[in-house]
Amino acid sequence: MRAKRSPRRRTGLPGAPAGFSHAEAATLTCAGLTAWRALFVDYAVKPGDTVLVQGTGGVSVFALQFAKAAVATVIATISSDEKLERVKSMGADHLINYKEVEAWGPKALELTGGRGVDCVVEIGGAGTLDQSMLATWVGGHLALIGALAGFTVPVQTALPFSKNLTVQRLTVGRRSMQQDMIAAIEANGIKPVISDTFALAGLADAFRHQESGSHFGKMALEI
Repeated sequence: MRAKRSPRRRTGLPGAPAGFSHAEAATLTCAGLTAWRALFVDYAVKPGDTVLVQGTGGVSVFALQFAKAAVATVIATISSDEKLERVKSMGADHLINYKEVEAWGPKALELTGGRGVDCVVEIGGAGTLDQSMLATWVGGHLALIGALAGFTVPVQTALPFSKNLTVQRLTVGRRSMQQDMIAAIEANGIKPVISDTFALAGLADAFRHQESGSHFGKMALEI
């Protein structure tokens, strides 16, 4: 997955992958970089590892793309069968509809033959943390990125101790991380997934669409 950085003019910005539109480039600085750091900076995903991603937001879709480029196995937990089919077409190896399988942590454990996943890209927060910890193998890594499923619900605090888990909070990353990510994107031909584009005048519609959960990957705003 690592790639040698191409020479770039020294500026305050790392540039964008060759051939990217402005909208595509804009997806990298937050969602893309957060997913990259979760998998390859704070952790070191390698071929044969298993990565669990939650939902189909920008970070999760990037994490799926990066993990597959690193020849990892991906388990995706999503509430929509339609979206499950879409991530399957992108290379997801195992699919779990978490509305149908509420105890998806043990299900993910089962899908790994009882071993558990190596890295979880955790975007749910307190509401999904227990299931993520149940899914993870002894010594595994949880990249705590979001809190879409809640901030204050009870969490089984004994699980990180019994499994020796690393639970690490993160947001975006440094310029050098973004440079490495861009080099890997170019080397692997990865393109951001933008499901919807709105005009600036339709900003309220964009927020309503995001709130509905209908988007897949990123949304773009034309200015």
